[in-house]
Amino acid sequence: MAEIERGLDRRNLLRGGAVVAAGIVAAGPLQALAARTAGAAPMVKRPHSPDYGPLAPVKDQTTGLELLMLPKGFEYVSYGWTGDEMSDGRPTPGSHDGMAAFAARGNRVALVRNHEQGSLTGAFTDAAYDPMANGGTTTVQFDARRGRFLGARASLSGTIRNCAGGPTPWGSWLSCEETTEINGEVRHGYTFEVPHDGVSSAEPYKAMGRFSHEALAVDPRTGWVYETEDANPSGLYRFRPHKRGDLGRGGVLEMLAIGDGGSFDTRADATGVRYPRTRWVRIDEPDPGPDETVTVEQGIAKGGAVFSRLEGIWYHAGKLYVVSTSGGPTGQGQVFEYDPRDGDMKVLFASPDAEVLNNPDNITVSPRGGIVLCEDGSGVEFMHGLTRDGEIFPFAANNIVIPAGGVPGKSVAPGDYRGSEWCGATFEPRHGDWLFVNIQSPGITFAITGPWRRGSL
Repeated sequence: MAEIERGLDRRNLLRGGAVVAAGIVAAGPLQALAARTAGAAPMVKRPHSPDYGPLAPVKDQTTGLELLMLPKGFEYVSYGWTGDEMSDGRPTPGSHDGMAAFAARGNRVALVRNHEQGSLTGAFTDAAYDPMANGGTTTVQFDARRGRFLGARASLSGTIRNCAGGPTPWGSWLSCEETTEINGEVRHGYTFEVPHDGVSSAEPYKAMGRFSHEALAVDPRTGWVYETEDANPSGLYRFRPHKRGDLGRGGVLEMLAIGDGGSFDTRADATGVRYPRTRWVRIDEPDPGPDETVTVEQGIAKGGAVFSRLEGIWYHAGKLYVVSTSGGPTGQGQVFEYDPRDGDMKVLFASPDAEVLNNPDNITVSPRGGIVLCEDGSGVEFMHGLTRDGEIFPFAANNIVIPAGGVPGKSVAPGDYRGSEWCGATFEPRHGDWLFVNIQSPGITFAITGPWRRGSL
């Protein structure tokens, strides 16, 4: 797709530095990071957190293997390896990706977990949209008091490349297809809702748009849904449902625009850039067919802003935090902050170098206000956090190497998986004592606990 020309001369509007938005309510690292952007100071990657300490290999309490590198005092259990038999008798699907945690009865936590599978080899459960498609979700039960996984079952299938999504305030997971593939008469590229305590109806929410979905976040104040698109160029979308909490009844899909001129390009913007007035333009055809104009081009034609591969998005304390995995001056990633109440938007952080942050993807915020970024770049992959003064640090490293003889009771092939991405980071919702996260390949879910309150997360 041809490059989109910048519709505004931003040199005079933006390059004089950013100012800090008044009334920031995010605590801890987010507040510090917002303040740091006022001077647009370059980010420095610490070798490790000054509070938690350096990383070292830690044994998995399930297998005894040193699958992760973590700071001293942190421990974890693994579960739901690809191929493991679930409680419903089905094998665990592979390609673990986006995920969210929900408070369930007692001390239990329900995790709804995406599987970014993209082949047409058949659905893995009867709750299927397209019987040929093998993507979908599984739901995992965890006992937060005992620190034990309890079981898992299939909850949606018949979809393609369920990459990420987002939790809703009413207790469901919105699972997104990162594709616009068409299988015969069946179109893909939609959002599906999965109750945390049940099975999805497998009905696509077509009014929410047909595009290469990545993630979404719901503003609990309004019930409006903010959606990201993994493409280049991509748009940031907003879905205003006709009925709050009932997305299946339809609504209005819009795309973010910046300023009053033509399409505005954010893809090379650095830390500290703050944007002029934001507004929203309507997408007239949210469910375009193969011969119709795709959603991003519809939005751009009306002045919609251009981003580079928008991926993770998370709502916290009145703000939305949005990740561009390949934006910024070096193409290594950006993190935006957007205030849905007044439309203020700025670049909180743009990676100056792959050694600082290498193509962030999923994002989450802890109950204590700490921000976590999952890497999806090259080499050994890290999960990053932020210090209290806004500096970035590696919190965990992927250390998965499956020995030649394999792992007893597991069907995962031997190999070095340290270059596989982190996905689906999400904290236990009651107290934040557990961080749940996936490694996409070979496909493993982890529950990590430790002295969180000693540091930034």
